[in-house]
Amino acid sequence: MIKTRLAVIGNGLATGRLLDELMRRGAVSRFEIQVFGEEPHGLYNRILIGRILGGGTQDEITLKPTSWYAENDITFHPGVLVDRVDPARRVVETADGEVHPYDVAVFATGSRAFIPPMDGLRGADGKPKPGIFAYRTIDDGRRIRDHAQAGSRAIVLGGGLLGLEAAKSLVDLGVHVTVVQPSETLMEQQVDALGGQFLRRAIERLGIEIASGVGAAGVVGEERIEAIKLSDGRSLPADLLVLACGIRPRVDAAAASGLKINRGILVDDRLGTSEPGVYAVGECAEHDGQVYGIVEPIYEQCAVLADVLAGTDPKIRYRGSKSYTRLKVAGVGVASMGLIRPATDADEVIQIIEERTGTYRKLIVRDDRLVGAVLVGETSCSPDLARWLDRGDPLPVNRVDVLCSGGAFAASADPEICNCHHVRESTLVAAIQDGRTNLNQIGQATRAGTGCGSCRGQIAHLLTVHAKPAAVLSEA
Repeated sequence: MIKTRLAVIGNGLATGRLLDELMRRGAVSRFEIQVFGEEPHGLYNRILIGRILGGGTQDEITLKPTSWYAENDITFHPGVLVDRVDPARRVVETADGEVHPYDVAVFATGSRAFIPPMDGLRGADGKPKPGIFAYRTIDDGRRIRDHAQAGSRAIVLGGGLLGLEAAKSLVDLGVHVTVVQPSETLMEQQVDALGGQFLRRAIERLGIEIASGVGAAGVVGEERIEAIKLSDGRSLPADLLVLACGIRPRVDAAAASGLKINRGILVDDRLGTSEPGVYAVGECAEHDGQVYGIVEPIYEQCAVLADVLAGTDPKIRYRGSKSYTRLKVAGVGVASMGLIRPATDADEVIQIIEERTGTYRKLIVRDDRLVGAVLVGETSCSPDLARWLDRGDPLPVNRVDVLCSGGAFAASADPEICNCHHVRESTLVAAIQDGRTNLNQIGQATRAGTGCGSCRGQIAHLLTVHAKPAAVLSEA
């Protein structure tokens, strides 16, 4: 059988999921697959790089080691940057001068860290000065860890997920940390103002200072960072500056290939680009004006593209994704879905505030149907709320019951533990009873805990309950 030559450019979560989806369809054997990864590592979970910064090992966040590719008849090119593809010649051109033929190409290049245009940030060589680091990769985490000293002062620029995780890891190393957030609300894309207040209080209890509603205007220090100037005129002394102030789609190779670009690589409902035989998925792709930077939509795109490439569902189309996020942010539970703020005066808002436990819950209802939710602190009912959102069923009259317990869906005898991969408790218990004794083994067998990581505490509890006495509840 003549195999189709499939070239995948990038080696992040989208690539890993696409390969898994092709395997699930029994289609991998029909392709001669090459994966090009700019980093010299196998696939790892970028969401969890705070563990590297905190002193953890690469194995703790690795999803597919370099050996996995050859074991599955996939050619992996680690540490190889792709300059462009040539759609006319159907070849991939790499920065080291190599040319690799393909029949079908997929861009899964993800995003790059945004480096703000701050005065004094770069030295004479055009690079960030000593003590200033982007925060996006395993190697970034290692460099920051090597630079951080107990008792030193760090500024984390950006109050999103990665920024707060970096701040928590640095505090655990004994570093004095201030998070500078231009908006008043931490994680403003996921939580509303009141939810942001609850999140802020939880973060501050960890020993992290927050400077919100203010931007970084410049870096003080000729040879290395000594302080940063804020937009309100203040100056904060600093030995270390971590840049976690957003991401931008990686589209340089796609643009050099002649693909149509807006914010991301423009794709249609089959994830096809402007060039025949070239597709794009994940954070680098733009569908119907939307670029997705969270896990669930990326996984949905990969499932559609796997059907397209394998031919298993000729009618399959990607119609966009509903926003659903459930995370542990520096140990604090955060979940949001759909709208996080009412869009019309007719939208009904239900809120529950528990100051003692630091829990905030909010529903947004329109025409008796759930259109949005925000949870901070206790988030266990979020999978049930997500089902209300997806199904569009009319809510019970007692909205508070839904907000507290998930309503009609909460009585499930087999709850979903891992929302990223839709893994239920029974699947995890079976894996444990089959001899899996730690979180990594459970992740390899079921994929649970390998997405955002927020379910790992629940998995550890199941191990405690169901594992044999000799089981070790460790990462590896």
